[in-house]
Parts: sequence; C-alpha cells; structure tokens
Amino acid sequence: MSTAFLFSGQGAQYNGMGKELYEEYESVRKIFDQASRALDIDLAALSFNDDEKLNWTPLTQPAILTLSHAIEHLMRDAGIKPDMVAGLSLGEYTALVSSEVFTFEDAVKLVHKRGTYMDQAVPKGVGAMAAIMGLKSEVIEKICDEISEKHFVQIANYNMPGQIVIAGVKEGVAAAITELEKTEVKKIIPLNVSGPFHTKLLEPAAKKLEEELKLVKINDFTYPVYSNTTAAVYENKEEVTSTLVQQVMSPVRFEQMIKQMILDGADTFIELGPGKTLKTFVKKNDKSVTVLNVENLKQLHKAIEKIASNN
Repeated sequence: MSTAFLFSGQGAQYNGMGKELYEEYESVRKIFDQASRALDIDLAALSFNDDEKLNWTPLTQPAILTLSHAIEHLMRDAGIKPDMVAGLSLGEYTALVSSEVFTFEDAVKLVHKRGTYMDQAVPKGVGAMAAIMGLKSEVIEKICDEISEKHFVQIANYNMPGQIVIAGVKEGVAAAITELEKTEVKKIIPLNVSGPFHTKLLEPAAKKLEEELKLVKINDFTYPVYSNTTAAVYENKEEVTSTLVQQVMSPVRFEQMIKQMILDGADTFIELGPGKTLKTFVKKNDKSVTVLNVENLKQLHKAIEKIASNN
C-alpha cells in the first residue's frame, strides 16, 4: 500500500472548521497557538467564530494551512505517515511543510503574505472565475484563446475529468461563458472569489512572493512532493522558489498531478483539512483507489482504523 496525503486549498474554509479537534487534542491547540503567535492573529477565534474575515484571502490561507498541518500531526501520532504528498494551490505549501522543506512557522508567514499579494494583484471587480462542467479541455482552451484576442481569459484549474475553471478579466470570462453556452457544456458556475487566481494577471503577486521566498530557508525533501504547476515531483530544493512563483500565476494541473501520483504507485489518498473537495476530484480521476478525508474526530478515527486494517 502506498499512501498519499493531500492538503486542502482555499475555498474549503468554513466557520467552525477544526473546532472539535482543537477541543479534543492539546497538540492541535499548540499548533494553532504557534501560528497565532507567528502572525499576531487569534487563528482559533478566526476559524471557530462566525467571522467573515475567514473568507479574506490573507487570513484564509494561514487558517487552512494551520488546520491541515494540525490534522497531519494527529495522523502521525497514530503512526500513519505518507509515501508522497501534494495539495491544491495553497495546499502545496502544507505539503512542503509535511516534507520539512519549510518550517511550519515560515510557511504560515509565507501564505499570509501570499494571500495579501494575491488579494492586491488585481483591483476588485476587474477579474472573474467560473467552473465549467462536462466539456473537454481542448474545446475550452480554443474558446479562451479566441476570446483573449480582445479580453483576457484562460484555464486556471484542471480539477478533474469534466471540471475545469476559467479565469481572467470580467469581460473575458463573460464572453467565454457566452461562447461555451453554445456548446454541449453541462453546467457553468460563476465563482465567488476575490481575483482571477492562477492566471498571468497574478504576475505582480508572483514577483512580490519571489522576494519573500528568497528570505526563507529551504530544506531538502524528506519524501516526494508533487507540484500543481508541473504535475510532477519536485526534483530538488533548488526548484522550490521558481516553481512556487510560477504556481501563483499558472494553471493548477490537479487532474494531471493525481494521475501521475497513481502511476507512481499511490493507491490510498487521504485529504487532510476542511471539506472533501479533493476527495471528490481524486474519485473522478480513478474509482479504484481508496480515498478518505479527515476534518473532524469521527473521520480521524475512521481513517486510522482503515489504514490499520489495510496494513
């Protein structure tokens, strides 16, 4: 059995996430306290109370990373370690912490700044994103290329077979939707996000992020981490800065990345963090693999029992 840990991305957050685990385990409380001190923000109050600020990108990112990292610690305490790790966008930073490339404290500070730069990169109301269901990527790419001659729009996320996200300037996304509606598309869902993430419009954020990454100590990998941008394993620590700079302004190739992880032997995937979005994406890629998610006490116990029985 080869186990892969997957770490949640932005959009999975909700008020109350992780509260049950925080109340149950001292190790979780310590991790939240460590992150709160690093940022001078009460992340427990932010995550557990009915606080709209949880949806603000500069705070969403460290909150999700903290919870995902805390859940991974609980898995390790139960003797469950991954053979490989990955995440969705923000979750790639949690994966790099898991592999000890970044310290947890450095990563919390990094994603807080990353979120700030992403939030500031494009003025509010200029960009848009939409999820496209049930259409081949080649059709979507062709339409985006045609529209971009006038108004920029591109694929931002290859999530799973039959689900692709487009992003760009508001006019470009609207024009693409108009053209996509003329095809046999199943469904189009405009997304409520603060910017056209994972497009070239995020280049200002990427440049600022690069300067921050240059200040952070990058360590050798303890086990393989897969990149959203290349859909392949990081070869060495020298690639980390350039890959993460590209990641913020390049399409997330999650579907292709999961396929590669399965080719490399992964047969059990465990999503750690809020929600079960990644669990759904993996299942759509390959129904034969075992997929679990852990965000609360019941799921934690279930995952531990499942892995123990498989071993």
